Amino acid sequence: MSRIANAFARLKSEGRKALIPFITAGDPYPDATVEIMHALAQGGADVIELGVPFSDPMADGPVIQKAGERALKHGIGLAKVLEFVRSFRSTDRNTPVVLMGYANPVERYGLQRFVADAKAAGVDGVLIVDYPPEEAEAFAAALRTQALDPIFLLAPTSSEERMERIGKIASGYVYYVSLKGVTGAGHLDTAAVAEVIPRIRKHVSVPVGVGFGIRDAATAQAVGAVSDAVVIGSRLVQLLEVQPRDNVASTAAAFMAEIRAALDKI
Repeated sequence: MSRIANAFARLKSEGRKALIPFITAGDPYPDATVEIMHALAQGGADVIELGVPFSDPMADGPVIQKAGERALKHGIGLAKVLEFVRSFRSTDRNTPVVLMGYANPVERYGLQRFVADAKAAGVDGVLIVDYPPEEAEAFAAALRTQALDPIFLLAPTSSEERMERIGKIASGYVYYVSLKGVTGAGHLDTAAVAEVIPRIRKHVSVPVGVGFGIRDAATAQAVGAVSDAVVIGSRLVQLLEVQPRDNVASTAAAFMAEIRAALDKI
């Protein structure tokens, strides 16, 4: 089993839900990324999504767009992101790490080289936003040869056919985008999320995580009650971007602890 599968199996046996924070690699301070990752894990994160900075992140709202721009100004590319993972993995052998990003940096790096280097660095899963399942079967197969989980997005507009196709090639978990919008958007309708999760589970055997629009403990708890995992990105990035360098890790840990405590009350 992969680290991701092991994490979800352990949580299921404990009757708990997964907490999955997202940060952009290299933001807000390049030398703080690994420290923040450790703080997230210590605060209660079960899986860490590490964003690969990209100049045209179509699924991301202003908060994560600006985080990517800041990271790119610091020269953070895919090779540096893998270096962050290697450093994190040298002292944390258990917390799964998922790279989340876009096709352009991966294809420029080279698909086969990326898969091999990601495995060597200690990556556990990969989510490429603009790789639809219809065009990603070979990529997913390449990931699986290295025991990496290909993770895919589902949305409120996803058809039954799309759910079924993703169910055949996804592993680790699927990421349900709870809003018809970009990251950081508001107006999360938890009742609508509760209605769609059973539809997804008819086609998908892996755990279902929900993200977009989750900003606080109360919302995380409501979403966690109907899903297997809660993904929080924009709010965490917002909290970190205004912190002085010495405070970013403690802020990340405290925020995770707050959300973890809420999820553990479900």
